[in-house]
Amino acid sequence: MADGHSFFRNVLSSMEQVYLNRNPTANTILELVRSTDDNRICYDHLAYRTFGVNGHGIESMSKLFLDFGYTEREELRFPKKKLRALWFSPPSVGNEGSGSGVYGPLPRIFISELLVDQMSPEAQEIIRKYTQLSGAGHEHSAVSSALGCLTWPKPSHLEFQQLARESEYAAWTLVNGYAVNHVTISAHRLRPPLNNINNLDHFIQEKGFKLNSEGGVLKVSPDGLLLQSSTVADSVPFEFSDGVKEAVPCSYIEFAQRLVLPQYKDLPQDKVEEVHRRDGFEVGNADKIFESTSKDQLTRAA
Repeated sequence: MADGHSFFRNVLSSMEQVYLNRNPTANTILELVRSTDDNRICYDHLAYRTFGVNGHGIESMSKLFLDFGYTEREELRFPKKKLRALWFSPPSVGNEGSGSGVYGPLPRIFISELLVDQMSPEAQEIIRKYTQLSGAGHEHSAVSSALGCLTWPKPSHLEFQQLARESEYAAWTLVNGYAVNHVTISAHRLRPPLNNINNLDHFIQEKGFKLNSEGGVLKVSPDGLLLQSSTVADSVPFEFSDGVKEAVPCSYIEFAQRLVLPQYKDLPQDKVEEVHRRDGFEVGNADKIFESTSKDQLTRAA
C-alpha cells in the first residue's frame, strides 16, 4: 500500500471532488460540520452502485481497492431490490492519515450490484445494450468515477423511464454510472456534541435539510450497535440522448455511529479505537438507506 499511497489518495480525492461538485447538499453539510468546533471529518465508508452483468458489477470497482490493500469482507443480499453487495475493509498500513475526508483514516468501501439476470427482459435489454456499448469501460470504472463521466453513451429519456418503473437503482446507475453514490460521516469520530448521531441529525435538520424517513430517520441494527441516517439525494439536470432535459437523482450523504462492542464496554473512553467498535454493515439498515435516491423520498423532501 505504501508505494502507491499518494496516488491512491489522489484517485479518492478526484472521486470526492466529482461528488461534491454535483451534490450541493453534501458539500454544504460537510462544511457546516467541519466548521462546528473545527471538526475533522472522517469517512466511515464510500459507496458505489454497479450493474451485475458481463464484468460491470462489483468486481469492476473493487479491483482498485483490492490492488491497494483492501480486504473483501461479507456479502449482503437484498432480494426484493434484486441487489447484492460486498464491503471491503481498508489496509492497516498507511490507513490513518492526518487529514480530513479522503485524507483522513481510509474508509470502508461498500459496492452493490443489480442482479440483471433477475430483471424483466425489457430492462435486461436496455442494461445489456449500454454495458455492451461501454466496450472495455468496465475495466476502467475507477477512472470513470474519478473523471465524473459515464463509460457508456447517454441513454434516451424513454429508456430511463422504462428502467425507473422497474428499479429505481437501475435508472440511477444508468445516468450516474460509477460516481460515488454516497460518502458517510463517522459520527462517533466528531467532537461533542455532534459525536452522537441523534445530535448530528438534529443539527442537520435544524439547518433545513431533509433526512431519509424510510423506516424512521434513524436506522438501527438488531444488535443496537450500528446507527445510520442519511439525507435525501440531490437532483441534477440531465440531458438525455433524445434532447429531453430532466432533473435526475444524484447522490446523498450518510451519517453512521458505531457503538463500542460489549466486550470492550469497560475501556476508558480515551482508549476506545475503531477496532473496539461494531464493524460491518446490516441488511435492514442498508435496505432503507438505498431509498435515499428513490422518487418517494425525493417527493417527500420537495
